[in-house]
Amino acid sequence: MGAPQPQWRESLARTGSFRDVFSFDPAAIKHPSAGWVQMFKDEFGMTDADFAAPRSIGDAPVTLDRPGLAVEHRDAIGAIVGDENVSDTAFDRVRYGHGKTLDENVALRAGRVGAVPDLVVHPRDKQDVAAIVAYCAEHGIPVVPYGAGSGVVLGNRAERGGIVLVMRTHMNKVLRINERNMTAVVQPGLLGPAFEEALNNAPQRFGTSRAFTCGHFPQSFEMASVGGWITALGSGQASTYYGDAYNLVISQEYVTPVGEIRTKEYPASATGPKVNDILKGSEGTFGVLVEATLKIFRYTPENTQRFAFMLPNWEAAVEFSREVVQGEFGMPAVFRISDPEETERGLALKGFDTGMANKFLVSRGFKPWKRCLCIGTAEGEKGFAKHVAAQAKRIARAHGGMSLTSLATKQWEHGRYSDAYIREDILDFEMIIDTLETSVTWENIYDVHAGVREFVKSRPGTVCMTHASHFYPQGTNLYFILVLKPEDEEEFFRFREAVIDKILECGGSTSHHHGTGNLFGPRLEQFLGSVEMDVLRALKRHFDPSGIMNPGNTLGLGS
Repeated sequence: MGAPQPQWRESLARTGSFRDVFSFDPAAIKHPSAGWVQMFKDEFGMTDADFAAPRSIGDAPVTLDRPGLAVEHRDAIGAIVGDENVSDTAFDRVRYGHGKTLDENVALRAGRVGAVPDLVVHPRDKQDVAAIVAYCAEHGIPVVPYGAGSGVVLGNRAERGGIVLVMRTHMNKVLRINERNMTAVVQPGLLGPAFEEALNNAPQRFGTSRAFTCGHFPQSFEMASVGGWITALGSGQASTYYGDAYNLVISQEYVTPVGEIRTKEYPASATGPKVNDILKGSEGTFGVLVEATLKIFRYTPENTQRFAFMLPNWEAAVEFSREVVQGEFGMPAVFRISDPEETERGLALKGFDTGMANKFLVSRGFKPWKRCLCIGTAEGEKGFAKHVAAQAKRIARAHGGMSLTSLATKQWEHGRYSDAYIREDILDFEMIIDTLETSVTWENIYDVHAGVREFVKSRPGTVCMTHASHFYPQGTNLYFILVLKPEDEEEFFRFREAVIDKILECGGSTSHHHGTGNLFGPRLEQFLGSVEMDVLRALKRHFDPSGIMNPGNTLGLGS
């Protein structure tokens, strides 16, 4: 008789409940594997009894005892967008006042509601947005843009109430594709899957001669909006080849309290500092993104080359990846190296840490807790993709690496978007999983990796899986995935702050992508310095003189 199975929640989130708000996808369930459960038992001293019943699951219906927007303002905004496009119900105000930050998840489980808007508004088009922003500027009403709510940095918290503009309800379309320029004009509320589907089927949908891809596939792809990609400076899992969201934006149109602005649709021009670049990553603090022109790429999935390697140690994995991206033979698309702990735990979570496969790896000199896994793909023209994959293989061998089958890459692809959903089950049993990410240069990658890991592991019973997955000739990023069972939530939050301190001390950045929100905003001046922050404050005063746009400490502006 086997060990009893953990009592994972099998029912979907109740409509109108707090869980309906904080779940990554209220209509989806994904449980941790048996490997995960064994890790919890080994690291945290948990037993079968600890998995007998979930705790703080957030099934209570959302309630809110706070007044909404004054009736005269509600009526005026309703007259602009139609009464059917405004709501001040408790559930809507809480739902559209929260993202997917761990802090929000933990609080909502306990029925604690943070800052929420006074009114939820679903604009139909950019004319609605312009009229609403003008009205709110006149009456001093805060405005918080909301894409799809997938953010993990407290970026859309209505610190001063006001209204939230939900862009995904109506402003969610691909407006046109310019095949000759290889661009697409989109609305900000467009979700990733809908964008990709439209591009993949462009011949049928838009009459083009070929299919296209957006090239941007963050882990939150299924639940994030294009506007969020742009305004929070996202990075997709294939960014090493296609570029970050920052690189994909050709032009933008914003509505601001001082007027509308549309940047020029040229690939380059020597016309001074680029306002287009200034608006990227502004996180709703300058205005509301209402339209964007993005690069698109030829869709050739039949040309994809998948590869995987095992490297003997972290140093070999780092130097291998550096030589690949500096080799000037073309970039891989997906490209990811896991450090020894992530590699070992990944093998264990999938049941590959024992048996013949492991014995074979050991016999070839790839020692447990030293070896490092690399997965990747090469995309584009057929000959190009084959060449990039072949060069990666050559360089891996030069660093003592061994080619694996493409199975590891295919397995990662299978769970690439849904793995985040297991957070719900983990939190149900009062454990924590959270991620901190940082930019590093090739010069300081070892110092940041070693320094942060040493600090994290100084806390007993803390898992720290680390990988790099967005590569540039000048550096990469590091994701530190923390798994622990804290005494209480406050103990974890103190620990997280200390880890961020250590990242900065070791030479990393406050964030690589996701934006800053109210989570990292207070630290932005520490990272950028006062002169750069003064520039951001000056821009804020120009675009938003009364401080109504996403007020709070997003971008460290403290409005």
